[in-house]
Amino acid sequence: MMKNGNNLLPNYLGGHNLLLIEKIKDKDIRKIYAENTIKNGWSRNVLAIQIETKFHKRIGNSNNNFNAMLPPKDSDLVNNTIKDPYIFDFITLKEEYKERELETALINKIRNVLLELGKGFSFVGNQYKISVDNQDFYIDLLFYHLELRCYVVVELKTSEFKPEYIGQLGFYVTAINETIKKECDAPTIGLLLCRGKNRLTVDWSLKSTNVPIGVSTYELKEQLPKELMDKLPTEEEINLYLDIDETNE
Repeated sequence: MMKNGNNLLPNYLGGHNLLLIEKIKDKDIRKIYAENTIKNGWSRNVLAIQIETKFHKRIGNSNNNFNAMLPPKDSDLVNNTIKDPYIFDFITLKEEYKERELETALINKIRNVLLELGKGFSFVGNQYKISVDNQDFYIDLLFYHLELRCYVVVELKTSEFKPEYIGQLGFYVTAINETIKKECDAPTIGLLLCRGKNRLTVDWSLKSTNVPIGVSTYELKEQLPKELMDKLPTEEEINLYLDIDETNE
């Protein structure tokens, strides 16, 4: 480690230390970023992004019932894993978009999504099918967290939070526990991502469920007006143009 008291990272991360000293004046906050840089293996560029998006204010900020539903050791670990809001600034959609459009955009940028979710998340699948009593249900996104040793069910909503969302997500969490969770796995966690929320409404709604659920918001890259989005070429059109251009060379 560097001897200078301002530096909290090993010598080989000197560039990170300079960034921390330059961007963060509060030593306690600087320590949070230093610890998470080591824990998550952040590059200097990723550290800069985390500082810019105020990681220290987002981590552990979700509405949840983890303390009531999980043992203290597990609830602390989960709380330090879930963020609010999640910053998906690598995605641009129309002003009005559907849940499937959001899901598709996230899947197309799954590496960016995993980076924003944090270390330990492993992608299992999207529109993950579960069959219950001869009925099929589909989970938006399913992950497995290697450190928590549990499945994480993610439900996407393009609207403000509504109390009925808790019941739907709670059912999916229970279904995963009953179908694919193994005895060695910890209880499945639900994560509801909404466009906005009223914290008191969420807190009251969480009291109605007996499974661990966190409710967070998300932010996309500033949406372009619909009339402008409609004029932009699609990804397929861009690829076709590039193919034609290469052929003409």
